[in-house]
Amino acid sequence: MRFPHFLQSLKKKSQKKWTSMNRIKDKLFTLHRFTKQEPILMEIVRSLQTKSNFAKIDFDPKLQQNRLISLKNFKKDSIICHFSYAEIMPEPNRYTVQTGEGKHIILSPLYLEYVNHSCEPNCFFDTTNFQFVCLRDIARGEEFTFFYPSTEWDMEEAFECQCQTKSCLGEIKGAKYLTNTQVAKYRFSDFIGAKLKKAKKHVFEL
Repeated sequence: MRFPHFLQSLKKKSQKKWTSMNRIKDKLFTLHRFTKQEPILMEIVRSLQTKSNFAKIDFDPKLQQNRLISLKNFKKDSIICHFSYAEIMPEPNRYTVQTGEGKHIILSPLYLEYVNHSCEPNCFFDTTNFQFVCLRDIARGEEFTFFYPSTEWDMEEAFECQCQTKSCLGEIKGAKYLTNTQVAKYRFSDFIGAKLKKAKKHVFEL
């Protein structure tokens, strides 16, 4: 198969329709595992996966990390985008989102990896419907943030939060370690919510 021509064709198709682009990107992720031209494939995959019509990747010089910035205004409860996965991992890592027991996904599109943690998040990953949604109004130019424990039960790497919000929790380790008061403040994925109901049943009965 002549991959360069094949990839050029896919790239042109991806510009026509957002849904078709997602299918193409997923196909490329599968293809790169079975070809010696992996560097070429992955370069195009990353190029496609880091472009968005509603957000841009930006570098935060203060925190020395990349972040995802909104290019549009969004209303509370609106769907920012749909997402899928490039791969399912049996164990968590710093790039995965948990969807079930022993199921940790690498997000697709890849630019969603740049949604950083905040203890006062403005968005949420609905891992049941695979929707990235607004928790409040989001203005153009704002950074997209989500509460990591909303999808993570027991994180591989705990870290000291730098969100600098008034309600900052300090060390972030996963939903498993949240206090009853903290649990009551946040929205959680269906999977994490179910685990919390078992672990902290009295909190959900209030």
